[in-house]
Amino acid sequence: MQIRFLYFEGCPNSEPALNLLKEVLNEKGIKGEIELIEIESEEDAYKYNFLGSPSIHINGKDIEKERRNDDPFYGCRIYKIKDRNYGIPPKEMILNAIDEALTENN
Repeated sequence: MQIRFLYFEGCPNSEPALNLLKEVLNEKGIKGEIELIEIESEEDAYKYNFLGSPSIHINGKDIEKERRNDDPFYGCRIYKIKDRNYGIPPKEMILNAIDEALTENN
């Protein structure tokens, strides 16, 4: 399973989101390297299909299914859940993306 954590320097939500990702992987018993990718420019945002900081890609797909076709964005990421905005993804979103990746691999 390929796991990428994309962020830009100075993002206040990067560390809490990365810690949550590590927690979820540990709970699921998934061992593996998290590739940390620092996005430094709008060009990087397009290169990595970055949807704002922080973003998580599993097997090349953003964990937020509804936004996978959005244009890349170099800025702070907002996760909209039940009409509320959050700076980090909910645990359930990460779990669902991992389950999707595991299903595709079987």
